[in-house]
Amino acid sequence: MNYAVFDTGQSREVIELFRRVFTDSEGRDEGMLIGNLVSGLISTRGRDVAGFVATDQEKIVGCIFFSRLTVQDNTNAFILSPVAVDTSYQGQGTGQELIGFGIQHLKEQGVERVFTYGNPAFYGKVGFKPVSEECVSPPLELTQPEGWLGQSLTGDKIMPIAGASRCVEALNKQEYW
Repeated sequence: MNYAVFDTGQSREVIELFRRVFTDSEGRDEGMLIGNLVSGLISTRGRDVAGFVATDQEKIVGCIFFSRLTVQDNTNAFILSPVAVDTSYQGQGTGQELIGFGIQHLKEQGVERVFTYGNPAFYGKVGFKPVSEECVSPPLELTQPEGWLGQSLTGDKIMPIAGASRCVEALNKQEYW
């Protein structure tokens, strides 16, 4: 398995991967929703989005995106969302290794904190721990607050950050939260 930084030339294949994986697991509507999210993230300009791919013999079998989380104290923070691994590669550690690769890349770029909103059992395997909404406010209202997770990339404890947070426009829709 090879891990690399996402290249925009991979856009069509990556969007299709997300659509297929989420359609297979959660239905066509969810597949289209997440495919549209990925398309929006790819269209985001500047250094506010970072994507990473896992390839097996030139075929993209996994992809993740991190996007900027703007917080009141100017901590350099990103949100991991979404994550997709081809169903035939799931359960083999591909997603965990890809997330580890992406986090290491962000750490080297000076990112201090990463957050995600998802399954604590899965994301706990790659260092994410529960974060209360009072400690770090998510950008939008959470339907499952137990899924708000974070980790420090500096070795420090995640300290409370007062005030609201903001995410990139592509992720700034209640249906993702």
